[in-house]
Amino acid sequence: MINPRKVERLLNSPIQFDIDSALKRGWELFKAQPVILIAYFLIVALVQFGAAFFLEDFSSIVSILVAPPLTAGFYLVANKISRNEQVEFKDCFDGFKFWLPVVSVNIIVGIITVLGIIALILPGIYLGVAYAFAMPFVLFAGTEFWTSMELSRKLITKVWWRFFAFVLLLMVINIIGVLMLGVGFLVSGPFSYMAVYAAFEELTGDLLIEEDPDPSVSSFQ
Repeated sequence: MINPRKVERLLNSPIQFDIDSALKRGWELFKAQPVILIAYFLIVALVQFGAAFFLEDFSSIVSILVAPPLTAGFYLVANKISRNEQVEFKDCFDGFKFWLPVVSVNIIVGIITVLGIIALILPGIYLGVAYAFAMPFVLFAGTEFWTSMELSRKLITKVWWRFFAFVLLLMVINIIGVLMLGVGFLVSGPFSYMAVYAAFEELTGDLLIEEDPDPSVSSFQ
């Protein structure tokens, strides 16, 4: 759960984001379980591309209802690796235990981002980047979708341009991975999720705590 006092301290203090550190940490997380992560990424890709090519009428349903918990699986595994916990392949599918909150936040983020793009394009780009941590907050802070989105937006906004550069760099890495006959994408894809999680850990610091805070201050307003 989130300790509100730590939230206020973090959001009211200057923070630094080291792109190089996030990438290196993401690579360390990937190297810890490369077989599991690549195998899982392959399954996720097959589900999404399979729906697009063979279930055209239902591809949007898969994107809305199935893709978010699959994505959540990467962050949950990254968290277990980071905590030096044993990881099994079945852990990748634990995102479905959070099905409702991750689907909800994914839908709302998508709608708001699209509306921002329709408005003036730039607001959509800003929000698309700023909401990158919405799902991790849902998973690891237990906050509802709007609080998670606002925490993500306020936190990333403090280092928005550097985080935007980080996202662009990950996009370039994935493009290179695709150009390598698609084989490189099996590495760059899961690595990207690990890197985003590493960035989340770096920017949140001690924001997330193991035990519930005092019940009288148990929610972030």
